[in-house]
Amino acid sequence: MNLSQALLTALRDHGAREIFGIPGDFALPFFKVIEESGILPLHTLSHEPGVGFAADATARYRCCLGVAAVTYGAGALNMVNPVAGAYAEKSPVVVISGAPGAGESRSGLLLHHQAKTLDSQFEIYREITCDQARLTDARSAPREIARVLASCLRESRPVYIELPRDMVGVPCEPVIPLVPPAPDREVLSACVDEILVRLRGATSPVLMVGVEVRRFGLEAKAAELARRLGVPVVTSILGRGLLAGTDAPLVGTYLGVAGQQQVTDLVEQSDALLLLGVIISDTNFGVSSKQIDLRKTIQALDRRVTLGYHTYPEVPLAALVDALLERLDGPAPAVRFDPPHYPRGLQADDASITPNDIALAINDLMDAHGRMPIAADVGDCLFTAMDIEPTALVAPGYYATMGFGVPAGLGLQAASGERPLILVGDGAFQMTGWELGNCRRYGWDPIVIVFNNSSWEMLRTFQPESAFNNLDDWGFAAMADGLGGDGVRVGTRAELKAALDHALATRGRFQLIEAIIPRGVLSDTLSRFVAGVKRLSQK
Repeated sequence: MNLSQALLTALRDHGAREIFGIPGDFALPFFKVIEESGILPLHTLSHEPGVGFAADATARYRCCLGVAAVTYGAGALNMVNPVAGAYAEKSPVVVISGAPGAGESRSGLLLHHQAKTLDSQFEIYREITCDQARLTDARSAPREIARVLASCLRESRPVYIELPRDMVGVPCEPVIPLVPPAPDREVLSACVDEILVRLRGATSPVLMVGVEVRRFGLEAKAAELARRLGVPVVTSILGRGLLAGTDAPLVGTYLGVAGQQQVTDLVEQSDALLLLGVIISDTNFGVSSKQIDLRKTIQALDRRVTLGYHTYPEVPLAALVDALLERLDGPAPAVRFDPPHYPRGLQADDASITPNDIALAINDLMDAHGRMPIAADVGDCLFTAMDIEPTALVAPGYYATMGFGVPAGLGLQAASGERPLILVGDGAFQMTGWELGNCRRYGWDPIVIVFNNSSWEMLRTFQPESAFNNLDDWGFAAMADGLGGDGVRVGTRAELKAALDHALATRGRFQLIEAIIPRGVLSDTLSRFVAGVKRLSQK
């Protein structure tokens, strides 16, 4: 076994199921081993940001390692933004970069793709990953790989591995996975005691589930925990789609001033808010109608639990949930709650399309044909997704980078085998929409809805006087055929319904629906969000 084979086998043994990548000269030997070994399938895309987003989506969907492989410098540095987003949103992505060999590094010459120094890339990735390794010694490489992959799974954050091209074929021992240490049982027991005392003494306890519940594969256990505690459940924005299909008492998604009033009141009036894996961010709590005193919440995140001024370190979320379930014998009395309402019944007439109409049309479609996984970009397509019946959803709800939607949708189909629905704005489509040209090679056939208002419309809502928010109309539907798919441009609700019905019935080619939306027309949810942000900023 050589070093590359040891690395690929370790990735597979730690849960990776595919690699997304773009080759380059410093990575060519490694890509050759990937292709010829068959240890993991390789999907090459067109631009490194798409590689990062696709790998991120597979990690989010499958709750395991996503893998992105690139070349040194021009490749890896081009992927910094997607990896930063994965770090912020706690997605376990393994970045593997080719690198100059030892002889090249000692040549005294500046090497192509080199920025400042040969170490610059490693230092940049140190800032946006939770662990790093440079595989320059085959004797220590198995330990380095084991350590880094263990960190990726333990922290649910990206890691970085640099593989010099002269090390690719060097003989190497297999990687032996590290056994994670067991949590301190006394600390865990004391933590559970305090949580249960707080919850049982409260008059209106609420459970909010967030991104870590998905990352660590805890949805079924979180649903059972809610039933045994007898408390209502909400999700954070980034946790949207969690517990879909379970019988948990799920009330909806907390969006503060932008959300449903009963959900907002439930969260903000709670005297024992248990935040299970919820990132404490402005997107989750910056638009609250009244400020939540986070000191009075119970926060379980980043391997620690904080109650008021008490912090219990090194308490993994999975261990905490298991310990709580052990203490709770059976389900509490059923929670009485009003289930969330999601709009349905699109009126298929000649009226122009709004984002709300797209939500209606998708809900109608999934009622008739079953749920589909969704990849959403930022902007009004993400807020529109909040009005769609909960289903598996990947979206950059906290880091909020444009360009995520299309490559994430490709990653979804590669990971799940299911046909995804992709929601993307015209500005984001200009960035990474062209990755759809890779669908034909791999047999992917997503349904893509482009929200085309010829505008960076969400930016316009905050600064309407700026003309730079205007975009040209690129006519995306007309480009679909050349990319290997089918495209249709729709401007009315009747045309939207017909296009969705046709897209669902057509398999084997991606289906692009270019929905023309008038400038200035927002979803109701985004309108409330913007109004709330403006109101809160004036206080």
